[in-house]
Amino acid sequence: MIGSRITAVGHYQPARVLTNEELAGMVDTSDAWITSRVGIRTRHIAGPDEPVDELAAHAAAKALAAAGRAPADIDLVVVATSTAIDRSPNMAARVAARLGIPCPAVLDVNVVCAGFPHALATADHALRAGAAHRALVIGADKMSDVTDWTDRTTCVLVGDGAGAAVVEAAEEAGVGPVLWGSVPEMGHAVRIEGTPPRFAQEGQSVYRWATTRLPSIARQVCEKAGLAPEDLAGVVLHQANLRIIEPLAAKLGAVNAVVARDVTDSGNTSAASIPLALSKLVERGELTTGDPVLLFGFGGNLSYAGQVVRCP
Repeated sequence: MIGSRITAVGHYQPARVLTNEELAGMVDTSDAWITSRVGIRTRHIAGPDEPVDELAAHAAAKALAAAGRAPADIDLVVVATSTAIDRSPNMAARVAARLGIPCPAVLDVNVVCAGFPHALATADHALRAGAAHRALVIGADKMSDVTDWTDRTTCVLVGDGAGAAVVEAAEEAGVGPVLWGSVPEMGHAVRIEGTPPRFAQEGQSVYRWATTRLPSIARQVCEKAGLAPEDLAGVVLHQANLRIIEPLAAKLGAVNAVVARDVTDSGNTSAASIPLALSKLVERGELTTGDPVLLFGFGGNLSYAGQVVRCP
């Protein structure tokens, strides 16, 4: 085997939907203020009895079913999350236990909003090296647990959810080479810290960085995959803010691609946002098997990571 490929995807969101109008009754905001600044209309919020690993397991079970695989077929579980409360057992181990996966390697990856492309690259490298044969790669976050619901600049952004992919060793690579990095000296611009931990960010700094620096990096991801932006059928960016997604996609030049805009309905779900949006595009038939799709995450630590994948 000389590569890996995504064979199926799945996603899950809690049943409760929190609208802008409801938020306006909680903090000093309005539907017009939220939609004009971030483009979000609704978000899904998990209840106190819905932990991160439950969200992740639901998404993973759907991906396994779509791939026609049993839990025993998986030998590696990688979960991207920044909202795990406990240090051990980690989220990957908890998901494996929920699904009945017998003896997988279990890894958590905490790169906040860029977590899923990092986790996918980690699994891809393991599969290429022969250290595993079939992996579950999951992005799951419960941002409502780390949100200050009195801060209108952040509470209007967040949502909860999970997305998952089954990734298998393959003779022909369907997961392109990763381009990843960070700007550590600006890591304070996006934070989840304190006791209890709370999400905070310097919105204008993040916006300027994302809209000025990231388009050229996203083009480099395409170059590493041997493609031009106009060759892409889909672009799935971290669903941070519509005012970031649309300028970044336009500057990238992917003129023939479907651009994911799930942020409008789901809010910012951190590490879950990319697999969640990808799964929805596949489910709706907006992408078809073999389509080249750019996955590109960015955010906490001012980290970024991306790769071009072939649609399952």
